[in-house]
Amino acid sequence: MKLLVLGGTQFLGRHVVGHAIARGHAVTLFNRGQRNLELFPDVPRLIGDRNGDMTALSGPSFDSVIDCCGYTPQQMRRTAEALGDAVPHYVFISSISAYAARPPHERYDETAPLVSGDVGYGEEKARAEEAIDAAYPKRVAIVRPGLIVGPYDPTGRFTYWPLRYARGGSVLAPGRPERPVQWIDVRDLAEWIVALCESRTTGAFNAITQADQYTMKTLTDACAALRASAVRTHWINDETLLAQGVAPWSELPLWIPEDDVDAGGLMLAKADRAIAAGLRFRPIEVTVRETLDWALTVSDEHSARGIGKTLTPEREATLITEFST
Repeated sequence: MKLLVLGGTQFLGRHVVGHAIARGHAVTLFNRGQRNLELFPDVPRLIGDRNGDMTALSGPSFDSVIDCCGYTPQQMRRTAEALGDAVPHYVFISSISAYAARPPHERYDETAPLVSGDVGYGEEKARAEEAIDAAYPKRVAIVRPGLIVGPYDPTGRFTYWPLRYARGGSVLAPGRPERPVQWIDVRDLAEWIVALCESRTTGAFNAITQADQYTMKTLTDACAALRASAVRTHWINDETLLAQGVAPWSELPLWIPEDDVDAGGLMLAKADRAIAAGLRFRPIEVTVRETLDWALTVSDEHSARGIGKTLTPEREATLITEFST
């Protein structure tokens, strides 16, 4: 197949391109030509800007388009105008954040309403979905990932946990041990996206592990198992962490209080449709081990640990001493 990948040189995109090439597809990249130029030197690259000059897209034809970097409805309309109508299949990477609400203790599927408005990340993704669906009716696959994890993750949100356990000692774990957590290994997501192109599958899909597949304890156990020496996990409940001013998701990645009225159910998405369409998941032990292997080889600590401000070792130790069970 002739595949056009919009983006293709950062986290998800680099895995998509690598897998597509391994599958024997002819890949062309479209991006600004500003990052990771050493990647895929033999792949044709069209230079342009989603917010500026897109004339490079006018003329070539492709069997499918994989859009890893679209954020706004304006970008989607401009992309469709540049590509024209002769696009048989389009995969748009949206987000779980496009849903209007994730109330506590409630699972949700792709029929859940999208957020309204046009200001904010989730709102723009929702409007972008609508724009590309309008441009290419019945030709679009909308992929809504949750937290994407694995090698080359620039956020550090999942990487925090294998790195923290690798450091050893006493580890603070947030909330209830059996609290469901969800993510998607970037390599599983990339392989499935290419498969969607090969089958020209359309429709909306939550691309995430099942809500009952993993718990926070599953993750901490998998991280602890990589340690040659003993490491101890100390659990502190939601109420205590909130009372102590610990910031959910940022200071303790993957933690959202289960009773949070707006996002308590964020990690309760149903993935049945995606699984029926071929999405598969590698074992958690593989994701944890290979994410850690990558993070430990990155010379730039900022790149491995992401940009979030997580708990300092001193603050973590104080909380464990005073509040852990």
